[in-house]
Amino acid sequence: MDAPLAVILAAGKGTRMKSDLPKVLCEANGKPLIEYVLDSLRTAGVKKMLAVVGYREELVRSKLEAQADVGFATQAEQLGTGHAVMMCQEQLKQHDGPVVIVAGDSPMLQSESIKTLLDDFSKNRPACLLGTLIHENPTGLGRIIRDGDGKFTEIVEEKDATDEQRKVAEVNMSTYVFDCQKMLGALDRLTADNQQQEYYITDLPAILLNDGQDVRALPVLKPIEALSVNTVEHLADVEAAMKATGR
Repeated sequence: MDAPLAVILAAGKGTRMKSDLPKVLCEANGKPLIEYVLDSLRTAGVKKMLAVVGYREELVRSKLEAQADVGFATQAEQLGTGHAVMMCQEQLKQHDGPVVIVAGDSPMLQSESIKTLLDDFSKNRPACLLGTLIHENPTGLGRIIRDGDGKFTEIVEEKDATDEQRKVAEVNMSTYVFDCQKMLGALDRLTADNQQQEYYITDLPAILLNDGQDVRALPVLKPIEALSVNTVEHLADVEAAMKATGR
């Protein structure tokens, strides 16, 4: 099995950040958000990282290109998270091992969480492993639905959830480990058959489950990892958390 590789979703514009920078280059405590993500992945044992860039990609490339373990894929049009991963297909086709997929605007990503997911992947070799969080206020987040035996069955977005499903505290945090080749096979069948006409990575677990593949959800993420950055207020929250934890 090849060493772990990661795909970092880093193509977005920080529309609500009041900045013309790509969101992943906005700084928390003097350091770009994506640098925290890269550091956590390295500490967890990831050997190669692909940053999917788009908006003002030349800025992200120039910031990271000196780092030998970072490569790039371009998402010229932002057509969803699944579409972002599609842009990496050529670079991933020879990889036989785990692929970690995370958001580049999640600077509180913990290396311990990624290592736990990679260790579980190495032990059980599922097609897909979702890193999930038990959230005290899951409002607005996709719920992790399990069957009577506790096995993962689906991700249900809040707008589609029943009243009973909304009571579920376990949520999807856009942190995944996939078997690379099985993921690539599922990517070929990903569709944009939704209101936004975008391709979503959250549809991949269902495709793999329908193939009879092993898809698991592991609630190992820490509450602090829910702190992603979409607004200036979120950035202030992240900086406060960093100071409190010495990050």
